[in-house]
Amino acid sequence: MGPQGPAGRGRAADPPGPPGDYPGTHGSDPLPVEAPVDEPAAAERPRRASYRRLPVQQRREQLIAVALELFAARPPEEVSLDDVAEAAGASRPLVYRYFVGGKQQLYEAALRSAAAELTTRFTVAALPGTPTEQLGAVLRRYFDFVGEHAAGYGALLRGGSVVETARTSAIVDDVRRAALRRTLRHLGVRTAGPRLTLLVRSWISVVEASAISWLDEGRQIPVESLCAWLVDQFVVMAAATAVHDAQTAEVLHRWLELETEDSPAGLLLGRLRDLGL
Repeated sequence: MGPQGPAGRGRAADPPGPPGDYPGTHGSDPLPVEAPVDEPAAAERPRRASYRRLPVQQRREQLIAVALELFAARPPEEVSLDDVAEAAGASRPLVYRYFVGGKQQLYEAALRSAAAELTTRFTVAALPGTPTEQLGAVLRRYFDFVGEHAAGYGALLRGGSVVETARTSAIVDDVRRAALRRTLRHLGVRTAGPRLTLLVRSWISVVEASAISWLDEGRQIPVESLCAWLVDQFVVMAAATAVHDAQTAEVLHRWLELETEDSPAGLLLGRLRDLGL
């Protein structure tokens, strides 16, 4: 049976939501229900934006967007459903209507939304420049996202959050797999051998660890400088791997043929020569 509104006005049963989601409602927002008895009186509650009835999908997207902003501003364990309701100009019961699994379900929905956005930033097909210039542009997109979702990003990658589960870990793993696929595609590789795969996975781990450290240290290193350093890291790691792996050697050679003296790889090779290396 669907949820019941005030004065016995019922709603039809909702269609199932997408995989991993709990059922929601359909049509427009359900009529507000009476607040739980343990909530403070209306005069004592902080004022919130005027309530507006919205279509179901629009309201759900609004709640996810609000939750993502709050999880970005504070560690997830410090955000309550009351906080989300207040920021969205809704009631706590209404939030439960859309996320019957409570805060955990809302947190996972927010992470899926963030993961989808982050994954889009790995795209390099339309970017100009040499391969290392394109890689640097992708890294800047990545760090833009990290900066926008600092607390939530840090809590998620560090683990240990009270709301972390196997499902939230799987969401992060999906992003890492997407990063691996996009990087290999950027390298022009359809089927990667074990050493080339390990190279890319290891570099992705370096990027994640650098992002966490960058946040912890108060973002002291300018993003442009940090991204340039990470591009150099990839080139050097690829060179070290190429010594042991023919596929990586072929990929690196093909890349370097596209670089110029003023590109990141060209500048790195020039600085190494200046060091006598």
